[in-house]
Order: sequence, then C-alpha cells, then structure tokens
Amino acid sequence: MSTVLWGVLPYVMLAVLVGGTWWRYRYDKFGWTTRSSQLYESRLLRIGSPIFHIGILVVLIGHVIGLVIPESWTDAIGVTQEMYHVNALVMGGIAGLFTLGGLLILVYRRRTTGPVFMATTRNDKLMYAVLVTTIALGLWTTLKAVGAGHEAHDYRQTVSPWFRSLFTFQPDVDAMAAAPIQFHAHVLMAMVLFTIWPFTRLVHAFTAPLHYLFRPYIVYRSRDDLASARPPRRGWSAVGTSDRARR
Repeated sequence: MSTVLWGVLPYVMLAVLVGGTWWRYRYDKFGWTTRSSQLYESRLLRIGSPIFHIGILVVLIGHVIGLVIPESWTDAIGVTQEMYHVNALVMGGIAGLFTLGGLLILVYRRRTTGPVFMATTRNDKLMYAVLVTTIALGLWTTLKAVGAGHEAHDYRQTVSPWFRSLFTFQPDVDAMAAAPIQFHAHVLMAMVLFTIWPFTRLVHAFTAPLHYLFRPYIVYRSRDDLASARPPRRGWSAVGTSDRARR
C-alpha cells in the first residue's frame, strides 16, 4: 500500500495536472477564468480575497523552503534546527490561519449571497470542500507540532527527502511511510487538490497577470476646461468634408 500511495499516486497526480491543464488551455480557453462574482457582492470579497491570497502565498513560499531546500543547506548558513523549527511554526501558523480565515470568509460570502450562490456550480463546491480540507489538515499538522514542542516530528527527515526523490524518479517510499498520520492525511488531500486543479477555477493561478507589474503607465487625460486653439462656440458645429465646407 505504501508503494501505491507514495510511489505511484504522485506521478498519477502529476500526469493529470499537466495533461488536464494542457487540455483545458487547448480546448477551453474561454472557460479559463475565475468566473468573478464581484458584480454581485464586493464588500466581503474585498476583505476575504486579499487575506486568502496573501496567506496562501506565504504558505507556498514556506512549503518550497521546507520541501525543496535540504536541511544541510540551512545548517551550513548557521540556521539551527531550533531556529528553523520556531520560525516555521510561527510563520506557518499565522499564514495558515490567514489562509483558512480568508477562505472561510469567501465561502460564507458565496453561501449567504443569493446571486453568488446561484452562480456556484457543483464543481465549485467540490473545489472549496477539498481546498478547505487541505488547508485545515495543514494547519492541524502545524498546531500538533506546536503542542509537541521539542518532541515535534522533523518532517525534513521524512517528507522532504521523499518529495525531492520524486524528481529523480526514485521515490523514497520508506521515508514518507515513517511520517506521522497527520502528514499522510495532508499530503494525500493535497494530491487530490492538484488532481482536480485543472478542472476548476483554480486554473487561473497559472495565468496570473504578472505582466501588469511591468506594463507602461496608463495616461488619463482630464476633461477640465483647457485653453484651446479657438474660443468655444455655442450650439452644434457643422460636420462635413472640406469640399462641403467650401460650398
């Protein structure tokens, strides 16, 4: 079972993620959208959306650091295990609470605002359920580590080596199998999330408008009274070609 869970399913998930994203971009470009509901309700959206997106960005950065960077590298630059552990728990806990809180605001808005709820598809409901569960399991993992203190499980000895081994096509199944149950639950739910990702509105994350940061400024021209070549005239101005004007 461990071989299937940690040695086969990750590649199945990756194949569906890449293949599904390509299919969606190739055959459903008009559906590649967030299906914004801002016109229906904007007050809660202005609160929940920034909180969620800022939180998930910090969570993503933390996961990249924790899973991709080997422990020996942080040791080499003088970051002790205790320093890393405290920073990861504090930043991870705060970012996780932000992410979950912002998402719950968005779910509440979608459920209690009539037009927004009417525009919610079954696909959206599945996506929100999986996303909330994945984030909640990650936060549960963090809180359990806080409660355990110095006896907390060091995921950089189990989950991180397994994750990096996937890219060499030699998955370290035993390392992942040795992790506690909360890590198993979080990783499995994350694989479910990435499997359905291409078929939900989450696909818009792959086309974030980063070019907006580098585009030229938009020039807005005032319509105030300005000096012109001729004094203003009352009434309509004659419209026509130069030939008609000469007549």
